[in-house]
Order: sequence, then C-alpha cells, then structure tokens
Amino acid sequence: MKFTINLKHIFILSITLLTVNVMAAQEIIEDEVKETAKQTDTVKGNFEPVKVDGVAAVVGNYIVLESDLDKEYKQLEAQGVDIKVIKPCELFGKLLENKLYAHHAVQDSVQVSDAEIRQQVDYTIQQFLQQTGGSMEKLLEIHKKEDEKSYREEIFEIIKNNQLASRMQAKIVEDVDITPDEVRIFFNNIPKDERPIFGTELKVAQIVAEPKVSEEEKQKIIDRLKGFKADIIENGASFRSKAVLYSDDKESGRMGGRLGALNRNKPRMIKKFRDVAFSLQEGEISDPFETEFGFHIIYLEKIRGQEYDVSHILIMPKVSFDAVKEARERLEKVREKIVAGDITFAEAARESSDEKETKYDGGQLINPQTQDYNFELTRMDPELYAQIQNLKDNEISLVLREEDRTGKVKFKILTVTDRIDEHEADYARDYLKIKEQALNEKRVIAIEKWQKEKILDTYIKISGKHRDCDFSSNWLKQ
Repeated sequence: MKFTINLKHIFILSITLLTVNVMAAQEIIEDEVKETAKQTDTVKGNFEPVKVDGVAAVVGNYIVLESDLDKEYKQLEAQGVDIKVIKPCELFGKLLENKLYAHHAVQDSVQVSDAEIRQQVDYTIQQFLQQTGGSMEKLLEIHKKEDEKSYREEIFEIIKNNQLASRMQAKIVEDVDITPDEVRIFFNNIPKDERPIFGTELKVAQIVAEPKVSEEEKQKIIDRLKGFKADIIENGASFRSKAVLYSDDKESGRMGGRLGALNRNKPRMIKKFRDVAFSLQEGEISDPFETEFGFHIIYLEKIRGQEYDVSHILIMPKVSFDAVKEARERLEKVREKIVAGDITFAEAARESSDEKETKYDGGQLINPQTQDYNFELTRMDPELYAQIQNLKDNEISLVLREEDRTGKVKFKILTVTDRIDEHEADYARDYLKIKEQALNEKRVIAIEKWQKEKILDTYIKISGKHRDCDFSSNWLKQ
C-alpha cells in the first residue's frame, strides 16, 4: 500500500515541521566565535575570520555544535525513541533546518515574547524537578551546570530559538489553503487499491449536569477578589504574592499568576478573558469577572504592540454537598424521560444540558483533532472510550460522575448516535479527512519550496565528516 504509507509520511512530516522539539544548545553568532582550537574557517559577508573547531555547521547567524547532535540523541532517548533507527545525517539535517528557520525568523522580524519564554522556562524546570524529586542541586548535576542562573539562561536561549523556528514555519504556511477542486484532484490521483483505510468511527452525544453555585458563594468570592485589588492598589501589596498564595490556578499561581503574552491577532484563552484583558490599560487591575473556570482578576503588566503581558488570580467557587446531590438527581430524571421515550436525547440536551458548547447541537461531541463529529475508535481518548465501549447504538449510559484535576465535579450521560464501520476512504463520507491530508501535502510542498530558496540565499558552512552526508536538502549547495 505505497500511497497510504506516503500519506502517513506527509502527515508526520507536516507535524514535525510545525512542532520544534530540538533541545540542543543554541548560540547566536554576533561578530565572532571565540578562538577555541586548531581549524580556522572564514565566514563570508559581514563576519570576521573565526575559529570553528567543534562547530559542525554555520547557518546564517547560528551555529550547530558537534555536541548538539549528541544532546539531541540523548533527548530523544529520554523520550523513549529508539535512536538506533535514526541516522546521524538525518538528525543533523533536522538541526540545520531548525537553524535556518530561526535565522530567517529574525531577518523577517518574527517576534517572540520574553515573558512567554520565561513562563515556559519555569514550566520546563518544574517538569525536570519532578523527575529529580524536587532537587535543583541534583538537576544541575545531571545537566553539568554550576548554578541555577546559568541553567535558566541556557534553557531560555533554547526555547527562544525553538519558538523563532516554530513561528517561522507557521508563517510560511499561514496563507496556504486548499480548494474543493484541489481536494478532489488529490483524491482521484490516489490509485484505488492504495486508498487509506479508516477505522471504525462513532458519533457520541452527552448531556451534562453541573452542581449549582449559590449566589452567596459567588458574592463572597467577588468581595474577596475586590479585597485583593484594593490591598494591591492602596497598600502596595504584591499581585504576584497573592497569586502564589491564593490562586486556584496552581500552574500559573506558582509563577505569580503569569500567563505570558496574549496577542490580539492570535486568540488564546476564552473570549471573555481576552475581552477583559484587552480592555485594560498598562498597569491596571480588572474588576472581578466570571468565566466557566471561576472568578478572576487580571493584571496587565505591559503592552508591546499587539501583545499583552498578563497575570491573573483565579478563585473557583465551592459547591455544597446538597448541590452535588441535586445535580445527580436532576440528570437521573432526564435519563428516565429519555429511556421512557418521553423525549429524545437531542431534545433533552437542548433543554437540560449545562454544557454550552454541545447543548444547542443536541449534545453532539466534536472531535478536537478533526473538528468533525466522528471519533475513530483506535484514536479515541481512553477515558471517553472506557465510558462508551459497551454502549449499543442509541443506548443511554448510566449517570457518570467526573472530577477534573481542580476538583470540579460534574455528571453526564452518553449515547452513541451513529457508528461507521472500518472502510476504505470515501470522498463524500470522509471529505474532511481527505481535505486535511491534501492540505498537509500542500503545506509540505510550500515549506520545501521556501527551504530550497532560502538555502541558496543564506550563508551555510558544513564542516568535517558532515560533508559526507547524503542530505535530502541541498545544504552543500552542489
């Protein structure tokens, strides 16, 4: 099934190109590379002669060190990847690509927020610390660093350059679109005996009941957040300290409530949160407001063009035992009416569900990966699969209790509204999947074209044994 394999390769390549995962040390060459050894090479253009012993390649204003390849192998091995199947030249080529994207990101004035990078540095170190039992000393020893400051600076540069590369790749394909005619041509060009096979798919709907929060509890939280704001403004108290001590968003709370940069042109966070953030003046703290997550106040630290550096404090309302009991009983009664045939599942969802995202569509769940209603069994979220695996078509599940990592409780019932057995790709039925594959192929072509042009326009020097590699791209400019 040659064509099916190629489709898979296109999909994986597209994801790889759009997700930068290189954790090798990065260095920007400013005016010169300090003398470190015996071999000398002249970097053309605006650069002075430099010593490049230990430098495997130069790509524009960036270098790839010999040690970077070893570090990348170690990183992949730590992720459970079988490094024996990855050829050194293939991995080296990926490092060169990363540097090419980062170099041209700077040339094209692609911006990354230092505040956002610092947040990612904090998160990365927290993840590493979990693996060392919380010991920074042990972490520094493992990574052969003398102090936390230099370690943070190194991770900062790694993440910054990876972000530059990632955003450059996204910029290359941001205007790539595909027409229905192009999708049809793509599909018709697949030989019939090589068309992909799609696994069994289900359409799933749910009705959700959430415990009601009392007005008294809501007002208590609002008053508390107003008190935080007043203490900060009137008494000079620290917003960050209050976030660390009191925010129910533990991830951002550890970092003083910092959420990084919100960009007006690149929506992140829910709409209500963005609207409040973008309405603030620099240095201003919002009044308390409610979202589906709870009640917030936002501190707008800095405005940089279209980017807003924000922090927040989240307080989640507590629900009573009686409210939890009422929610379950309410959903039990809804289920009884559906089973008795007094109302359809879709009608009950529109009338009774507390989940706004699905209730007006009859409770129908949308697959977050494909943005359609179909869930392929082999790729379904394990938790959802466990809940529906034994359901027959149109059978109603028992009332299920769910509790998220914050402790928020809700109840739901599920039903399978449609089932599509394993089948060969069909243009009408599987249009969205076929469209995505066609679009991925078009994006790959756009990236390959950009890369081919930029390699010729960029100063590139490959050193030593790496010149013997049989690269898929023209890094040697032959």
